Amino acid sequence: MNNLTRVASNIEALRALSSLNRINTNAAVHQYRLSTGKRINSAQDDTAGYAIAKGLQARAASLSQAKSNVTTASSILDIAESGYQAQMSILQTIKAKVTQAADASTDGNPRTAIASQVSELLKELDDVATQTKWNSTEIFSSSSSMTFHVGADAADTFVVTFDKSTSASVGNDATDLSSIDLTSATSARLAITTVDNAIQSLAESIQEVGDKQARLASKEEMLANNAQNTDAIRSSIEDADFAREQMEVMKLQILQQTSITALTQANAAPQSVLSLFR
Repeated sequence: MNNLTRVASNIEALRALSSLNRINTNAAVHQYRLSTGKRINSAQDDTAGYAIAKGLQARAASLSQAKSNVTTASSILDIAESGYQAQMSILQTIKAKVTQAADASTDGNPRTAIASQVSELLKELDDVATQTKWNSTEIFSSSSSMTFHVGADAADTFVVTFDKSTSASVGNDATDLSSIDLTSATSARLAITTVDNAIQSLAESIQEVGDKQARLASKEEMLANNAQNTDAIRSSIEDADFAREQMEVMKLQILQQTSITALTQANAAPQSVLSLFR
């Protein structure tokens, strides 16, 4: 307890001042949290929490980017499917023409016209293969694969293989349509089998693309949920609870006022010594 008759050092005033400084510091911290919306604004606020929050923040950002990668992959598969479907339409037309050529009633000029039309259709099939691209990469001109990164970790990859689909090699069975011969009904009947094989092979290629699309749709939903949940965990560690921070500020404001009052009284107390000189 301070002796009021000794005025060289006002211990009570120093204690009140120390308490006021501490309260001001704490109030500034909570006000800063309210202004930024974050409980952890620097590593010194919570060293472990800072490290965990930044790791979670990086993972959430990576998951969001992976979701964007999945969207891009889905777009590429959409392009591939549209190309395959265009080729399927061409093959179905070729099948009808080859069937017409296989009939004995078709001979002479009609057969030549059919062969010419089929030849043009095969050229169009090759054009579709050449023009089906992602950026400058031709998807169908040769068997190719693309590896997409679909997660936050290094091993989270998704490989898509596109079957070569040209007149010389359609789908995964590598059916050669360029050898079709429509010069006779007999050769046309053989061509029917060749076209059927090509249609079946291409259908399998389209099915494979569809299976990949279904998987990517599932991955996209999963990544969206994972990114959301990861950010929620980060928020619980790093973000400020506004109700609690405001409550702390109000409490500290009251303590500021009481500390100032106590400091004022402590500074005034030694003046009672003057009464000894009256």
